[in-house]
Amino acid sequence: MAVAGAQPRAPWASKAEESRGRLYPEAGGDARSAFRRDADRIIHSSAFRRLAYKTQVFSYHEGDHYRTRLTHTLEVVQVARSVARALGLDEDLSEALALAHDLGHPPFAHAGERVLDACMAAYGGFDHNAQSLRVVTRLENRYLDFDGLNLCWETHEGIVKHNGPQHAPLPHAIEVHAERQDLWLWSWPSAEAQVAAIADDIAYDVHDLDDGLRAGLFGLDELTELPLVGPILTEIRRHWPHLDRARLFHELGRRMITVLIGDVVAESRRRIALAQPEDADALRRLGHAVVGFSGETAAAEKAIKAFLFPRMYRHPRVMAAMDAAGAVVRDLFARYMADTAALPEEWRASVEGRSEAARARRIADFLAGQTDRYALAEHARLFDSAPELR
Repeated sequence: MAVAGAQPRAPWASKAEESRGRLYPEAGGDARSAFRRDADRIIHSSAFRRLAYKTQVFSYHEGDHYRTRLTHTLEVVQVARSVARALGLDEDLSEALALAHDLGHPPFAHAGERVLDACMAAYGGFDHNAQSLRVVTRLENRYLDFDGLNLCWETHEGIVKHNGPQHAPLPHAIEVHAERQDLWLWSWPSAEAQVAAIADDIAYDVHDLDDGLRAGLFGLDELTELPLVGPILTEIRRHWPHLDRARLFHELGRRMITVLIGDVVAESRRRIALAQPEDADALRRLGHAVVGFSGETAAAEKAIKAFLFPRMYRHPRVMAAMDAAGAVVRDLFARYMADTAALPEEWRASVEGRSEAARARRIADFLAGQTDRYALAEHARLFDSAPELR
């Protein structure tokens, strides 16, 4: 399905000029909108740059052509802006939320997160979405007048509600932040935030199939029975039976993105037409998402995830590397907790005199900010060894 280009701004779109503002008021400094400034601040943050050496599925030294956490984020941005543009939403806000959605991800993908959450179980746990909020509100220290990036209310809201409304028990970082700022945790987020969330699904469904094929974890013939994917693959082969593998992989991914974006745009327009929200806050109060897949495509997308789970995310090759990576995170957390002198000086100073729980949270901040290669270097420094993640 073709997707129309830019649409007039929808009444239910977020409007930068009507933003609920920032925690610390700032004077407008240039011609950029408030949401554009948010996106730019995230791009220039240290946490964003570190995504280049954080694992998506394959660790960075598996090869130069697999996605990293950074390239995944850029693909999410591209999809999010395309959908937001077609729906008449604020593209800059959707971009800012796509850029920020993985800032709190620890090294070594979900294996690193699982281990860090287990290490933090007695201290409030660890959640990478909540950690992204902590990054942009506390941990990025770049400005003269405040800690964090001082982003707009709407950007904070979208980060917190990446997976929808938040209910008790809240992740630690969100619970702490709620004392400073009411983000309407009970409501659905803006349409722009919903776009960023579904763009995340579209991007990783498509690129994980591509990376899995490149890595030889499964073959093209295994995809023929998959809904949505199989018909596209059959159509490509019918028209270009002798197409080389590299072009075939790319054409498959390109067409999948086109179909998925087209479906989201059509289904979202249908839901919005039924709901007829007057403005962005009315959309928040609807009690359900307005951005989503149609029923048929949602089932197909679920089938893609079900296909990838055993063949890629739980493939013995991937699991062996991630088990070793998880041990690195576990070892580092235990060492830092037992011996704060092992921390770099600036981090060591930040934990001195603190309670055990506060010390653990700061150590989790330090670990979550590490890249894969920094964590491996730290492990080699402190334990005289580092595993080969291959």
